[in-house]
Amino acid sequence: MTARRVVATGTFDILHPGHLYYLAESKKLGDELWVIVARDANVKFKPRPIVPEEQRRAMIAALKPVDHAVLGDPADMFRPIVEIRPDIITLGFNQYFNEEKLKKQLAERNLPAQVARIGRYEGGDLASSRLIVQRIIEARGSDQRSG
Repeated sequence: MTARRVVATGTFDILHPGHLYYLAESKKLGDELWVIVARDANVKFKPRPIVPEEQRRAMIAALKPVDHAVLGDPADMFRPIVEIRPDIITLGFNQYFNEEKLKKQLAERNLPAQVARIGRYEGGDLASSRLIVQRIIEARGSDQRSG
C-alpha cells in the first residue's frame, strides 16, 4: 500500500499558530505531508516576504507535521505537484485559489488529487503574518533598542 500524500502550500513568511494549525490539519488527511513554500518572486497577492525563501523552507521543514518541504517552481506552480503526485491538496482558509478552477487545472494535467480547504485557526489574533508585522510596528516603531 502506498502512502497517502498530502500537499499544503503557502508563503509562511513569519511562522505563527495559524500556520501550525493549517499544517497539522493537513497532515491528518494523509500519511505524508509535503509542503510547497512559495518563491519570493512568486508572491503576488500580498507584500513580498520579509524572510528569504530558503530560510522559510528550512523553518517549515523543521516542523513536526511536515515530512518534506520544497520550494515552489519559479515558472510553473504545477511542476512540484506533478513530481509529488499528491492524493490531496489542502488550501488555507485565506488562500487565493478558486477551488473549482484548481480542480479543472489539475484534471487537465491528469492529476486526480482532491482539493480540501482547511478552516481558520481560532486561537488568537496573532495568527497572521500581516498582523504580527503590524503589532511589531505599533509596539516598537523605530525603537532600535528592542531588536
